Amino acid sequence: MTWCGDKPEPAFSEPWHAQVFAMTVALNEAGHFVWADWAERFGATLKTHGLAKELDGGEDYFNAWLETLEGFLAEAGLVEVGALSDLKDGWTRAFLNTPHGHPVHLSAGDNQASTSSTST
Repeated sequence: MTWCGDKPEPAFSEPWHAQVFAMTVALNEAGHFVWADWAERFGATLKTHGLAKELDGGEDYFNAWLETLEGFLAEAGLVEVGALSDLKDGWTRAFLNTPHGHPVHLSAGDNQASTSSTST
């Protein structure tokens, strides 16, 4: 946490940054992967994206973090790649159809992952 005057600045600039970080830590603590493996894989993702610069925890850093986490989840069989893609598409549709300034909610019509992952 950094300080700006009398107030501390938040450790994460966006709520989803904190959420994906916490989810990763929880999955590690639950034994789904070893942290050293995570660090190696995350470093490779950063390198792949050409992020050799010093990162301050912004969007590029957390997009790479999320990409790495999604890869771990898929390889561990904890999520189906197609279901994950459908869910991301649903959130994109929900975001694009939400008026500015309103909270984004995923409705049943936006969430194709719930039907895709259960159909055979």
